[in-house]
This record gives sequence, C-alpha cells and structure tokens, in this order.
Amino acid sequence: MSPLTHPAAAPSHARSVDLEVPLPPEPGCRQGLPHPDASAAAEIAALLADTTRAGIVELLEAGPYCVCEIAEALGERANNVSNHLARLRAAGLVRAVRHGADARWVYYERDEPGCAAALATVRTLLEPHH
Repeated sequence: MSPLTHPAAAPSHARSVDLEVPLPPEPGCRQGLPHPDASAAAEIAALLADTTRAGIVELLEAGPYCVCEIAEALGERANNVSNHLARLRAAGLVRAVRHGADARWVYYERDEPGCAAALATVRTLLEPHH
C-alpha cells in the first residue's frame, strides 16, 4: 500500500485521531508561526519524482555504468539519459569518471556523500522534531 493511500493519510476531518502533540487550549488562528524553508527538500523530491532519474540513481548503486548501459537498462534513448544525468550531476547525486584506457568513454557513478546529504535534507522534512 502506498504511503499516500494509507488509511493514516486520510484527511483529519474524516476520522478521529489521538494526536502526539496536544491541541492548543482554545481553538483559533495562531499568528507568528515560523516560516518553514523546505525548498531544498522540495528540490530533491522534485528531482527524484521523475522515474527515469530515480531509476538512474537506483541503478548506479551497483555502477559505474556508461550512458549506453544505463539507457538500455531503463529502455530510454541515450540522449534522454544524458539530459537526466546532467541534472543529477548538477544536484551532486551523480559524478562522471573518464575511463583510464580510453578517455572517450565516460562512466557515471553515484556520489555517495551527495546522496547522503540529499537523504539527510529530505529526512529533516519528514522526521518528527519533538
């Protein structure tokens, strides 16, 4: 079952629920709440919301692979994979390495420190802070 269709994800008005944090003593609109900055987490989520890019990141866990290998594995055109790889590189999730025997061949691998940083960014958005 998808987390988005899980019964616990139903709108709050649809069910009675015990909250982990108590409600304010009096109902009403509270002013002065801090403005959250979720832009970095949203950018990562948007980047990985594309199934081709998410597939590339998953595939490269066992990498490195060249564009033609990635394209074949995903059933995509090589130029499309190259465009996705460029976005993943710009985000710091993937890096390119030229083959030592023939520098015309470029292989891609996951940038594990970059992936760990992206995971930490998304985790701060989703984990409870209390």
